[in-house]
Amino acid sequence: MELRQLRYFVAVGEEQHYGRAAQRLRVAQPALSRQIQNLEEEIGFKLFERLPRGVKINAAGKLFLDDARRILQDLNDAAASAKRIGSGLAGTLRIGFVQSLSWRGIVPESFRHFRERRPDAELQLKPLSSAEQISAVQSGSLDGGYIFTMAETDSELNQLRVGFVNVMLAAPMGHALTKRRKLRLRDLIDAPFILFPRRVSTVFFDRLMAECARGGLKTPRVVQETADEAIILSLVACGIGVGFVSSASQWRCPPNVALVSVTDLNLRLPFALIWRKDNNSPLLANFTADARSLVEGGGQKDEVLG
Repeated sequence: MELRQLRYFVAVGEEQHYGRAAQRLRVAQPALSRQIQNLEEEIGFKLFERLPRGVKINAAGKLFLDDARRILQDLNDAAASAKRIGSGLAGTLRIGFVQSLSWRGIVPESFRHFRERRPDAELQLKPLSSAEQISAVQSGSLDGGYIFTMAETDSELNQLRVGFVNVMLAAPMGHALTKRRKLRLRDLIDAPFILFPRRVSTVFFDRLMAECARGGLKTPRVVQETADEAIILSLVACGIGVGFVSSASQWRCPPNVALVSVTDLNLRLPFALIWRKDNNSPLLANFTADARSLVEGGGQKDEVLG
């Protein structure tokens, strides 16, 4: 059975006239009649009663007509869905992100653009550390991710540089350190620190410690470790200590926490959008193109968060 035969049958069944059905389909009437006969021979029963003028669909034909319409509609729907997925208008896109990058700027803007331009697509967002995102993108469980890029990324990954954040000191509001005109690293020797463990980001941790040592803070006095920047801010708000955080934290900083620049701490955290070079998802291609447009908008090469 051919799909063409089903289309021809539906047209004749709805028109109940070979001539009108042939005009509707823009085919010759003898060819249409022959295809209906072939269909009836294949299924083994008649679909129409032949009349002097036109045809009349019989009981079996009416039942078959309902099923034929449904089959053709399902086929059209499937083709339309496939076309939308193939053109990057539908489907599922899985994007990871570091939470501190999601409060303001290009990262949340790229999510908003995606939702506005592709309302039929599903966007799955997963807050993860940079290391977790790299593994997930490599394995294919994520299509892309916004990560900090202190270290070289895998050669199998594409990378779109988005911007950078500065490293600042978070301290309780009114703390003596917040009242200094110029805060230097050596001023932090006696301060109790809430710090992230080295295993979270070896490259960043080592560079941060090297910067601290260069400025006279050879060994920060760590009283608590946590990998989550939000928890660092919370513990600082409780007065447990001070901590190094990204300048993007200003967009979610508790009201009783001050962010202070350390004048001799020259360390920037670049961040980028990464994805596998062999990921051919049309949705991903559209998402990365949108992100690139946002990065290049207004002549910006780097977005500074904070």
